[in-house]
Amino acid sequence: MKILISRNLFFVLCLFFLIFFIEIKAEATEPQTPSFHSYLRQGIDKAFNLETAEACTCIKKAVELEPENPTGYAFLAVLHWFFSETSFDTKDRDTNQEVMLNYIKESFAKGEKRIKTNPQDNQAYFAIALAKIVKIHWAINQKHYFILAQETSNIWDYLEKAKGANGNQNYDTYFLMGLFHYHLKHVSGIIRFLSSALIVPGSHQKGLQELELAAKKGVLLKELAQAELSSDYLNFEKQPAKALPFARELNKRFPGNYNFLFALSSTLADLHRFEEASDIARQIEKNIQASVPPFGPQLQARYNQLMGRIFFNQGQYDRSMEYFQNALKDTSFYNARVRVWSFVRLGMIHDIRKQRNVAEECYYKALDVEGGEGSARIEAKKYLITPYIPPAKI
Repeated sequence: MKILISRNLFFVLCLFFLIFFIEIKAEATEPQTPSFHSYLRQGIDKAFNLETAEACTCIKKAVELEPENPTGYAFLAVLHWFFSETSFDTKDRDTNQEVMLNYIKESFAKGEKRIKTNPQDNQAYFAIALAKIVKIHWAINQKHYFILAQETSNIWDYLEKAKGANGNQNYDTYFLMGLFHYHLKHVSGIIRFLSSALIVPGSHQKGLQELELAAKKGVLLKELAQAELSSDYLNFEKQPAKALPFARELNKRFPGNYNFLFALSSTLADLHRFEEASDIARQIEKNIQASVPPFGPQLQARYNQLMGRIFFNQGQYDRSMEYFQNALKDTSFYNARVRVWSFVRLGMIHDIRKQRNVAEECYYKALDVEGGEGSARIEAKKYLITPYIPPAKI
């Protein structure tokens, strides 16, 4: 009898644990209800892969979950800023900028409301700071210097409070702070005066350190920090070896984003890994010719500029010039940066050939391109002062 009871008890216990295990496993496999931050994360990933409609849907779902949270509106502002920057249509660009400004306004209102309730709410400060940076960028492009001064007057205070401390630290904030520290040295005129007086003095090394920290520990802006570092190391620091890991990782994670494909090919070209760079360029050309989404004819000038860069680095200057001249034939607003770089590279070739007057003409033309701000303009100004000299071959 005792043996029978023991066996029955053992059976019951086994059955109990088996049922318990099955229930736990079933609970673990049940789909979890998406949270505010998971929707934001999904939206960011979709945006980086150029799935714009899906990205907008995800972030709007986050806003529906927490309509009083300013962060959702700030990211919708960033999203429409991105849409406007990558648009191939002026009407579409203007519409996105209008929507962007509305979301900025909403983020400000929701954020200030939360701060009144809780002055230590670092997430509210972060959302406002993020929205302010988008508006500052818009004000610079539109040459609205009063708005620029207005938005920069207190942004550093918001960023400092957004960082948080100890276990509540927001590493995404370091991306925003790194942008200011690193790029304030690159702006000039009234923008530099306002930025230095109202925000913080530029600090090149500190900016890179903050961007590296955000790229490593950031949550929502990690990929933006990686993309920024990839660009900075390639175009400003002239250290393509440091840019390469970021370019590879971003291209691997977001294969639908042609921007990362162009960046990877450019980085490999600057590293003189010409076969790899050319293979990627041929893939880009094939996709453009076949109009494989999101590739299209609008990217042809950018492809020409990339090929010009590859041949330039190989020292094949005649072929390089052909591609840059073809790139200049496209006068679309969305290819302004392509034209600036093409003029700069043509100037560099003429400097190499000791044709200084022609080189200077190219640099001046680069500076005259409307909407072509960036590292290429900085190069043009530098080579107007000192002619370009190619690095010695090792």
